[in-house]
Amino acid sequence: MTTTDNTVARPRRYVLLLVVALTAIVVDFLTKEWVLAAFSPGERLDVVGEFVQFTLVYNTGAAFSLGTGYTWVFTAIATVVVLAIAWIGWRVRSLWWGATLGLMMGGAAGNLVDRYFRGETPGTGAVVDFISVGTFPVFNVADSCVVVGACLVVALTFKGLNLDGTRAEDEGAGPDEGAAKDNDDNDEGKGA
Repeated sequence: MTTTDNTVARPRRYVLLLVVALTAIVVDFLTKEWVLAAFSPGERLDVVGEFVQFTLVYNTGAAFSLGTGYTWVFTAIATVVVLAIAWIGWRVRSLWWGATLGLMMGGAAGNLVDRYFRGETPGTGAVVDFISVGTFPVFNVADSCVVVGACLVVALTFKGLNLDGTRAEDEGAGPDEGAAKDNDDNDEGKGA
């Protein structure tokens, strides 16, 4: 029995997804812990003049502090997103998709850590935000990972790259034709 490239590639892509996600979670957690230790709420530190600043803000809502009274709803949605990416990740055979979904999973999970463990009860915690750029709402490393991941999803989709690493224009050939050609090539090498 032989092993195909796709069978061998699948675990490596899932491991990549998990490594990228774990890296995003750790970096997000460490930067938030630093900010919590170094800043009081609302305190500002100029990083690049007044354009880029660090400031400690607690966000109980979604992006841009929308829906602050529904923290548990955003916790539930983010939990489903993380679990869905973990499930979809098994199908990923593309390096680009592995890294992209890893960023999105890590970003969502990074903020989930806050929601589950920074509140009075699990699921009601506030997300720690601290990066302020111009007039844009304050965000964190996890938010950046989600946004970069979303931009990559759009780019990969427009480029026509599927989760399994094939291109959308190659789908017309069909998987059976490629497998039949591989089998013919193997039979010729065996002297059949």
